[in-house]
Amino acid sequence: MNIIEQGIQQGYIAFDEDRKNIYYPHQNNKRRNYNNPEEKVQAETYLNLIFSYGYPIERIQQFVTVTMASTTKEADIIVYNDDDCTQPLIVVECKKEEVSEQEFEQAIKQASSYAYALSGTVKYLWVTSKIKNESFLVDKESDIVQTIPDIPRYGITEIQKYKYAKGGRQENETPDNEIKQKFFELKQVSEEDLTKAFKQAHNALWAGGQLNPSEAFDELDKLIFCKIWDERKLRKPGEPYDFQVFNEPIPKKATKEQKKKIEQKIENDLYRRVLAIYEEGKKKDPEVFKDNIRLNATKVKTVVGYLESINLGDTDLDSKGKAFETFMGSYFRGDFGQYFTPRTIVKFIVSCLPITNDSKVLDTSCGSGGFLLYALDKVRNQASEYFSENSIEHHRHWHDFAEKKLFGIEINEQIARTAKMNMILHDDGHTNVITSDGLLSVDTIQQNTENKEFKYETFDFIITNPPFGSSVKQSEKDYLHEYTLGNKQASWLDTKNTKTTGRNNQSTEVLFIEQCHRFLEQGGYMAIVLPDGVLTNSSLQYVRDNIEDWFRIIAVVSMPQTAFSHTGAGVKSSVLFLRKWSVETTEKYQTLKTDLQEQIKQENNYLKEVERIEQEKKDTIKNHTGFENTTGETDKKSIQATEIFKEWKKEISDQYNQQINDFKEDLTDQYTALKQQQISDYQIFMAIAEDIGYDATGRATGNNELEYISQELTRFINHIDKSEKI
Repeated sequence: MNIIEQGIQQGYIAFDEDRKNIYYPHQNNKRRNYNNPEEKVQAETYLNLIFSYGYPIERIQQFVTVTMASTTKEADIIVYNDDDCTQPLIVVECKKEEVSEQEFEQAIKQASSYAYALSGTVKYLWVTSKIKNESFLVDKESDIVQTIPDIPRYGITEIQKYKYAKGGRQENETPDNEIKQKFFELKQVSEEDLTKAFKQAHNALWAGGQLNPSEAFDELDKLIFCKIWDERKLRKPGEPYDFQVFNEPIPKKATKEQKKKIEQKIENDLYRRVLAIYEEGKKKDPEVFKDNIRLNATKVKTVVGYLESINLGDTDLDSKGKAFETFMGSYFRGDFGQYFTPRTIVKFIVSCLPITNDSKVLDTSCGSGGFLLYALDKVRNQASEYFSENSIEHHRHWHDFAEKKLFGIEINEQIARTAKMNMILHDDGHTNVITSDGLLSVDTIQQNTENKEFKYETFDFIITNPPFGSSVKQSEKDYLHEYTLGNKQASWLDTKNTKTTGRNNQSTEVLFIEQCHRFLEQGGYMAIVLPDGVLTNSSLQYVRDNIEDWFRIIAVVSMPQTAFSHTGAGVKSSVLFLRKWSVETTEKYQTLKTDLQEQIKQENNYLKEVERIEQEKKDTIKNHTGFENTTGETDKKSIQATEIFKEWKKEISDQYNQQINDFKEDLTDQYTALKQQQISDYQIFMAIAEDIGYDATGRATGNNELEYISQELTRFINHIDKSEKI
């Protein structure tokens, strides 16, 4: 039960039917507009003072008028030290969740001004946006406002050294049973709240202009990495987490200069603890981050303020993944033009394939790791079918898969780091994500990483969405001609150019088809997102011919035009499901095709017929057959120099060339028909998805045809897997 529902149940708050207005029964039934983002924060803060901090409802007042010189203001919440509410103890200032750092700092000043204006000795301030919380000790006599880890809970008289401890237990009970300290455990959060925390922390890093958004993203990644490592550290119950602000007492009657030095010490101590966590993490995961944290102590403290209360380890895996993907996706689309595969398509592809914990899985252009994460979740769900979720067997089942069987390649170093962080958030598997051009030879790839598991013909499944629309040029990448599809094969009907020649360029998606074929073991499966042009353009027939030689085509599932529109890409695409033939089957198909071509050429006297047509063309032109001289010239040289003759010669050449082309087309049709007769026929699953759960803007449609297609295709693939030999 969330805190709002708890508050309703216990009568501390109430709503009208449409929840537009909230009522506070203990505040003279005060009505407020609940659509106001700030009011939502205030309602939760009010209830937290009751449920989490234990303050009696009689000692809490909201919307308190504060007289300041000649003006009056309204304090959001004041907690009093007595039942008559004459001795203000805590001033609480609430801001909306999306508040900027500058606005948050202004809220701190506002709360301080209330504290000084109120009569009596206000001792504490709490400024909160729900996403971020800061607490302060107020010493009116010394005119000092000092940062502290948290406001005290009810009945506790001492300021705690820290706020968050393992288990959140209470400590130091005195002989007279006075509780001196009570700590909080880190909390699980929703996908929405986690997304906001990531975004707010990122904005806080770059909005001031000291870092650009790209640098801020990198630095935030590092601190999320530290947060995760801090949670994993072995601790006894009651021991504090390091990724939080610790208190440093200020002596009574301290000067402002002394106070400033102590505040600096608090920042520096936190900074040292975070750097120590980072160094420990780097030693154990050297492939994740290679450079140091570049933020100063103040910026680190700022980010810690957004993340310190969150339990990333225990927060639901799917929520973590969606939150990180939402934050990361909006950022990368803005700064890098990367078009990550929509979640519904990723889920569809992975759900159809018979991936298990024994499968070796690769994404050759993994981006942020979406395909890898869904493969991991698939195996994790399989573990739940066999073992208790908290058992060692359950953990070993999916964790061994993540550690030893799940691999990714990403050319962009920053996105590769993001994929690793995404995997870390899902509890490991990240060490097998490497930064490399996925089209390099496997030997070159292995030179760039300590991970030697990237080998040809070793992967059971490849699931990928290669980059569309870009070309690999031989002048820039000398590996182009190492690919069959990076060369131009002579046509079997070409009588003049019979040698293979290198292409000047080739599209990346075409080369990735061949690279994936190299990585797959015989009988391995590939699901690849491709632009429809690869499947339909006549100029790319040679690509389809090679696919036919290399793979058993399992399925073609057409995506709607709008599938990638909301990510900024509008290319019509399909998902191609393939299974790699054995070497023997590929050689059999290639030999059969060559034999059929030779058979057709011999049966049709191809070379002699082409030679006859070419000779007839030469004789017709040489003898001027059919050409009437209208120029008045009598000798051949003069006639041939005229424009009329040149035009006639071109017409004659075109006519005979067309005869040859028609002849070739006829032979090609014969070859296609004969090939269809002699090559073993098999079924191919075909489907067109028109609605995949969202429209061109990314808004949900309430319908997803891929769910039904997935069920049918899964059955089809399982049948093939069990019944067909490769």
